[in-house]
Amino acid sequence: MYHLLLVLREVEGMQMKSRGRPGIAIALAGAAIFLAAMSPGIAGERPHILFTRLAPERSGLFIADGDGTNERPLLGVTGLDYNASYSYDGQWIVFTSERAGSADIYRMHADGSGIEQLTSGPSYDDQASLSPDSKTVAFVSTRDDGGTANIWLLEIARHEYTNLTKNTGGNFRPSWSPDGNWIAFSSGRDTHPGRAEPSWELLQSTAIYIVHPDGTGLKRLTELGGYAGSPQWSRDGRHIVYHQAVPKDVYPGRFRETATSQIVSIDVETGAMQAQTSGPGLKVSPHYTSGEEIGYVLARQEKQGLRFTSGRSGPVGEIRHPSWSPDGKTVVYQKNFRGELGVKAAFGIDAGIDLLSTKGDMPDYSPNGDQVVLTAAVSKPMVIMNADGTNLHTLLDNNGKVITFPMWSPDGKSIVFGIGGFFDRPVAPGQLGIIRPDGSGLRMLTEGKFSSGFASWAPDGKRIVYRVMGDGHQGLRTMSIEDGKITTLTSDYDTFPMWSPRGDLITFCSFRDGDFEIYTIRPDGTDVKKLTNSHGNDAHPAWSPDGNWILFSSSRKGFKDEALVDEWGPQPYGDLYMMRADGSDVRQLTDNQFEEATPAWRPEHADNIISAR
Repeated sequence: MYHLLLVLREVEGMQMKSRGRPGIAIALAGAAIFLAAMSPGIAGERPHILFTRLAPERSGLFIADGDGTNERPLLGVTGLDYNASYSYDGQWIVFTSERAGSADIYRMHADGSGIEQLTSGPSYDDQASLSPDSKTVAFVSTRDDGGTANIWLLEIARHEYTNLTKNTGGNFRPSWSPDGNWIAFSSGRDTHPGRAEPSWELLQSTAIYIVHPDGTGLKRLTELGGYAGSPQWSRDGRHIVYHQAVPKDVYPGRFRETATSQIVSIDVETGAMQAQTSGPGLKVSPHYTSGEEIGYVLARQEKQGLRFTSGRSGPVGEIRHPSWSPDGKTVVYQKNFRGELGVKAAFGIDAGIDLLSTKGDMPDYSPNGDQVVLTAAVSKPMVIMNADGTNLHTLLDNNGKVITFPMWSPDGKSIVFGIGGFFDRPVAPGQLGIIRPDGSGLRMLTEGKFSSGFASWAPDGKRIVYRVMGDGHQGLRTMSIEDGKITTLTSDYDTFPMWSPRGDLITFCSFRDGDFEIYTIRPDGTDVKKLTNSHGNDAHPAWSPDGNWILFSSSRKGFKDEALVDEWGPQPYGDLYMMRADGSDVRQLTDNQFEEATPAWRPEHADNIISAR
């Protein structure tokens, strides 16, 4: 009922706001249609889908004196509140919150009172900036049909929306000039950075642009091919400050620990640039404090926190996205908090499906749906817990090695898993092992200098399918559990295989056509079919219990934010989708800036049939 209640809550809120507002009345009618279309789509019990979400457990807003001292919470830190910014008169703070389910824009008085929700709906709304007269908010949204990140304007009094950028390349972090004549933002519209080697991660490259609020006068201020982000205007409107790096430093993973970026300012009229910082360290999210001083965040360091171009240091901690009041006396920012491993309800677009998230990696349900096996995180032990997240206990200590994709056998008596150097570059040896759910009977199934992993069981429990990579080996293999006989299924760059519950098909992810897409193949190696054809990564396929649907994670809608600014992402392959087994009827399930992947469908709902809508 979680998602239905969220939609009903949004409808109730729309009813309260709809008096005298035609835009809200239309949205209210649309919400009613949304409920009517979504809710009856599930016959029997509602499906439960558990997935890994790479995001903070909680994120709260804090205020402090301009130098970062005297910190205190602005709101209670109970959910996800982030990306706050002051209005030009210092009377308002706009911010993003997921308190109603999806990411929406809110505003409040500078003391935290008078919270008002400005946007609503299942789309992703974030990164808000108020105009100098506080009548219009510029923000990032995926609310149009294309679903890509654009800069939108909301005239608050009339509740009228305008898509300012109308571009599929990704547009982020809007900032109003003090006179209200320009909006600065970062965008990947003219850049094509490609992938990180050896081809899995998508890189991001952005430049700084300015545009009039009516959409005219678009002008690019920085060069293409690099990375420039999070523009902020000086108090006199003559300069814009931003952070600058190279595309590989944007990849929010293993490169981040040693990444370096600098704070740079540009004269808007002449184009003259000046470096404001130097030396190592990831410096992001700059903002003028008062006069010419610039505050920013030093991220991913042992003593990360606020820093200033004047040389002074602020408080240490996981501080993100600071915004100073016009007089520079107060700063508002977010702090992220990591939670314990468990299961929590997650918001989704389809109100007929219950989504559950975990901070663990690669979950899989037991055949009866009562338990979940997963890894606590990369380089963490393999654990088992009840389906509701209780009774968590270690199944296998990894002793420093990476454990990947534990999968329950159809009879529930065994769990197959990968262990070894699966994320090393170049590829390091990795092996498949098998263990009983009580931790006994551990034995290895493979050996060699290449990497074997990501195994899935045939419905009869007699064979597994898995991928191999490295040392001259590549593609999918099947193995007989009884005698260890191995059969070559493919020899391409194929991975993440999953055997259909019906036994007739294996779905997998492949780079064979130069982009990661979802395919199916017969267990005898025949009848290969390409199911997806989108830009980016389509990966992590998983079957519904009846074999009618395939869940997967996709980056087809592109980045939702600058990838440099948060250690959790945004990953470019982070939204969940589902499609029929033949690739038709594709439906988006989530829409946010975080990575959501490796989904698992709870088996107790095998009798559910999702009807066409």
